[in-house]
Amino acid sequence: MIPYGRQDITQADIDAVVEVLQSDFLTQGPKVPAFEQAVAEKVGARHAVAVNSATSALHIACLALGLGAGDWLWTTPVTFVASANCGLYCGAQVDFVDIDPRTYNMDPFELERKLIIAEREGRLPKVVVPVHLCGQPCDMAAIQALAQRYGFKVIEDASHAIGGKYRGEYIGSGRYSDITVFSFHPVKIITTAEGGMAVTNDDTLAARMMLLRSHGITRDPVLMTHAPDGPWYYQQVELGFNYRMTELQAALGISQAHRLDAYVSRRHVIARGYDARLADLPVTIPWQHPDSYSGMHLYVIRLKLDQITRKGHRGIFESLRKQGIGVNLHYIPVHTQPYYQAMGFKKGDFPRAEQYYQEAISLPMFQTLGEEQQNKVIEVLRRELV
Repeated sequence: MIPYGRQDITQADIDAVVEVLQSDFLTQGPKVPAFEQAVAEKVGARHAVAVNSATSALHIACLALGLGAGDWLWTTPVTFVASANCGLYCGAQVDFVDIDPRTYNMDPFELERKLIIAEREGRLPKVVVPVHLCGQPCDMAAIQALAQRYGFKVIEDASHAIGGKYRGEYIGSGRYSDITVFSFHPVKIITTAEGGMAVTNDDTLAARMMLLRSHGITRDPVLMTHAPDGPWYYQQVELGFNYRMTELQAALGISQAHRLDAYVSRRHVIARGYDARLADLPVTIPWQHPDSYSGMHLYVIRLKLDQITRKGHRGIFESLRKQGIGVNLHYIPVHTQPYYQAMGFKKGDFPRAEQYYQEAISLPMFQTLGEEQQNKVIEVLRRELV
């Protein structure tokens, strides 16, 4: 089976992790801050806060921005559930903005339309979470302009997008948002096994996220309510969480980060190969906005079902898997999940997202995908569609 995504672990990665295993620190040592510094410097951010998952990063980002009961968080329905769940964790309410039909990201025109209505009804969002689906950045300049006009904060969910760029700057620079979140899950561009990171240029937000990731505990006398009792002393000043990243994960991340640009470049070569050889098939290949340089985490095609008579969406998906092509579907629109439907969302609420779901298939995309493997993917797909 050719998987839709997989990690690339080298001997250098293994050596880096073994070195930590033989060191004095397995957690809360020097590797985590070194990894944070490496990512922050790479993307051009002042601060980075490493945690045990991108979901945790989203959660503490929302809390740092003051999201709570009575507030609204808006995101896209075409994303993993964590992009919305992070708002619920904070006691806020969640709503969605339909997608752009070309990029599949949050549509800024639809966002503006919805904001006009929300302002009239007195329920403007406190936080908006645009998701860089497949690694392609959203139209962040347009979203930032709306944030300034309507007063909401912006968290970029860049779980797919580390190493990508928007208008020539690395995603995570913070030019258009308050906080950006990355994921280091094994199928992502670089991995720490599990892990995530929030980057920001705001000193206060960074300090709050650092506090929240480790039980709300501090050893900084400046943050304490009184002078320390002694050198052993700490205080819990917030209700935080055990969201820390381990030294093992950070060591792997540092090693992987050295290859980030090469990995993204290789993914673009693979994408160009798909683009050229799928152009004559009844599919829509990914469109790239001229302002963007995608992290290219996923390669999603959309089936032109009106031109495919033999099998439908599900039939083609199942047939590809039976023939050893590990396709996937990213994502089931969040508002159609039973948990969200129990809140009142229903099918038909976000028609573009739902149409996308009826047609989308993620083809294998990872940096070590070989020419022979890609040839097989294309040949099997061609047999199914022609």
